[in-house]
Amino acid sequence: MTDYYQLQEDVLSGRAGGRILWQPRIGCWYDDKKYIGQELPGVFRGMDLPQVYRELDCSNRIYEYNASFRLVEDETVKRSTKQLSRYVTEERIETPVGNLTRIMRGNASNGGVYPEKWWVSSEEELEIMTYVVERQDWEWDEEYYQSVLRKWGRIGAPVMFMPRVNIQYLYIDLMGVEETVYALADYPETVERFFEALERSQERLIRVINQSPIQMINFGDNLHCGFLPDEYFEKYVLPAYQRRCRLLHEGGKFVTSHWDGDTRSLLKYAKRTGLDGIEAITPKPQGDVTLKEVKEALGDEVWLVDGIAAILFNEEYPEEALMDQIKECIELFAPKLILGISDELSSTGEIERVRRIREYVDEYNRKITEGGKTY
Repeated sequence: MTDYYQLQEDVLSGRAGGRILWQPRIGCWYDDKKYIGQELPGVFRGMDLPQVYRELDCSNRIYEYNASFRLVEDETVKRSTKQLSRYVTEERIETPVGNLTRIMRGNASNGGVYPEKWWVSSEEELEIMTYVVERQDWEWDEEYYQSVLRKWGRIGAPVMFMPRVNIQYLYIDLMGVEETVYALADYPETVERFFEALERSQERLIRVINQSPIQMINFGDNLHCGFLPDEYFEKYVLPAYQRRCRLLHEGGKFVTSHWDGDTRSLLKYAKRTGLDGIEAITPKPQGDVTLKEVKEALGDEVWLVDGIAAILFNEEYPEEALMDQIKECIELFAPKLILGISDELSSTGEIERVRRIREYVDEYNRKITEGGKTY
């Protein structure tokens, strides 16, 4: 089996001699089947996820390392969780300045949850959350890091994703889109005080990241242009990205961000963000852009991480359509490419197509190594 740990480091550092890395994320496919008690198909029956990757002989982007960075709450902040029913959980934060509650609801088909009640729905609650985040710190958990390294071995080098940036944090973690938009209009000063506190917390995290052995860092932002007009992106997201990237580059890190929604109106900012690469840009027929449009925006400066529409792994699309997009992606972006699925292989995706692409990439890399004609 290929040493994918070394290959990832070689690719990111420019030492791979033009070879590319095929790094599909198949956790959704695996977890959904396990959640409903469905056996994995064929040769994969009875395997855990690392064994599936070994059988496929391809690399994983191992975000499991994320928990190596442990959040340390202030001693005045107390968190608790209560199970209200099979699918409903109540989470509570108690502080000297007030308390917060979030209700999360699950479902029978997969392990995903969504907020039935958000943490924050008023100015007063946002002030309480500001108290919480401005007192947060971070520490490195070497024992956990080593446990993940033992579990996954050389299937891939460690990566991690940071908490979402300012407005994305409000949208997805605290308030939801509608309440965030109202907050920006009704009490912008309070929102911006929260953003400042959040940024200080995340800069403390960056200090720990820069002292860690993890080289590939992602902003787990799930950007979607439908919720980020130019005004919001330029005022909030862009300067935060530039500051983060400057600090992480001081630590020698390779920095990406996760843009997995429609991205057409955001791509014009790609070269200004300071990012080394962008993860999960989803091309047509699933997303709203073509690969050629993505290449025009990223140029030769910004890496593409992923680039293959996830729905092309479903049986309703012929394998030829998938392979055509693979070939176009490699032709446009290699060698500044970590080939993967935008965003993940779904529970209805065909796992053997993942193997087929690995075989194609192996042959491409062999041709590159031998100096022969590529295709």
